[in-house]
Amino acid sequence: MSKDSVILRFENVNFEYGGNKPILDEANFTVRKNAKVTIMGQNGAGKSTIFSLITGNSKPESGQVFIDHGLTVGISRQVILRTDLVLTVREFFQKMFREKIYDIDPMIDEVLEVVNLKGHAKIHDCLMNTFSGGQQARLLLASALIQDPDLLLLDEPTNNLDKTSIEHLTQFLIGYKKTVMVISHDADFLNSFTDGVLYLDIHTRKVEQYVGNYFDVVEKITAKVEKDRRKNALLEKEIQANKDKSNFFANKGGQMRLVARRMRDKAEELEENKVETRREDKTIRPFTIPVQENLNGDILTIKEFTILNLKTHKPVKRKADIVLRKNQHLLLKGPNGIGKTTLLESLSKASTPGLNIAPVVTVGYYRQDFSTLNFEDTVYESLISVMENKNEEGMRGVAAGFLINPDVIKSKIGTLSEGQKGLVSFARLVLQKPGLLILDEPTNHINFRHIPVIAEALNKYQGTMVIVSHVPEFVAKIRIDETLDLEK
Repeated sequence: MSKDSVILRFENVNFEYGGNKPILDEANFTVRKNAKVTIMGQNGAGKSTIFSLITGNSKPESGQVFIDHGLTVGISRQVILRTDLVLTVREFFQKMFREKIYDIDPMIDEVLEVVNLKGHAKIHDCLMNTFSGGQQARLLLASALIQDPDLLLLDEPTNNLDKTSIEHLTQFLIGYKKTVMVISHDADFLNSFTDGVLYLDIHTRKVEQYVGNYFDVVEKITAKVEKDRRKNALLEKEIQANKDKSNFFANKGGQMRLVARRMRDKAEELEENKVETRREDKTIRPFTIPVQENLNGDILTIKEFTILNLKTHKPVKRKADIVLRKNQHLLLKGPNGIGKTTLLESLSKASTPGLNIAPVVTVGYYRQDFSTLNFEDTVYESLISVMENKNEEGMRGVAAGFLINPDVIKSKIGTLSEGQKGLVSFARLVLQKPGLLILDEPTNHINFRHIPVIAEALNKYQGTMVIVSHVPEFVAKIRIDETLDLEK
């Protein structure tokens, strides 16, 4: 097989989710051997669906997906399947192979080194659900790498990763000698290795293919949109002129009516020459998270908490003296695996000695794995359930601000993309009106266009807030009154 040979081709592929939710309309594109391809598109446009069609987990309604004979495919998904969370690390990696690998531990150690996850002696026997979100992200990536696939599919691989780990992954991908397709919202990460882009247009459901690095392609798309708009503006001007002349001559009667008809025909011809400009990805509307009424006194106190010693991997108790009142924001810091998510969960329940939430305080909890959502609920049911006063009109207004249209609102939570689940979670917080806001990696899976809007809303939130985020640029936009560094 030559270096530039096509290893993957989509030919007029149509796909609907659940038989009534159109995702792709006659998708056409090719991927060549050793290419590094980025998949772009708004939350819910069908980026993960492309991967599902490549792996064969989904089948097109019509059209065909051609994969080169003998091509091996490895995928790193956004999240670990719930059924896999109870597996040991060894069992999880063994699932990546059809045949049993008898000496798999050294292979696991090798790929864990690649993803910058320093294991301990008994890591192979640890359950997957004992690892933090950042560690699970690395295990997912390693599970794809251990297969040494010809085509590597990475779905949001930088979620939960700290800066050092992202740099580590970037260097690995630059040096990877095979084909890679990546879904990510991290522009700098993508630009460091991308040589082609597939853009999924959520409005037309078409796939546009571009050559060049990420920033080049974004520039090309912007230039094309502007060129099309200018062309349409000139045509619109000429169309209007012909319509005006047509109306003028039509009123003259006699032979002038023939002239008027020619003018109308010319206007219709010009209408057909107009090009459909690609609509820009929409950004969520600016929003405010209302605060629970009558919020007074000490809302949250932290006197003692437990972390995991990263060297001994044993729990360690730590003392603290943190008291948060209304309009105070706390940032929790610490490396992956130290116990940030576990501490947030303990805070949300206030059931652990040393942690206390004032009585009758409403807690709004944004979990990075969306486990606070019932995946069997429709979006409608999920949103209306958190409202004290069940106002459907108000709920739909809030939903629309988060790009939750009437079709999405009827969908089950489990059918949404991870990014859409994130937007539903934020809509719930707005409708819930919490007094205490607990946020665990709230930018994961979220389109980069939405992140400044979310940062502004959190910055202005006037209740009590505790946040964990691995994105320093995001945290820098939020007012932080106190920081608790779990490592120190």
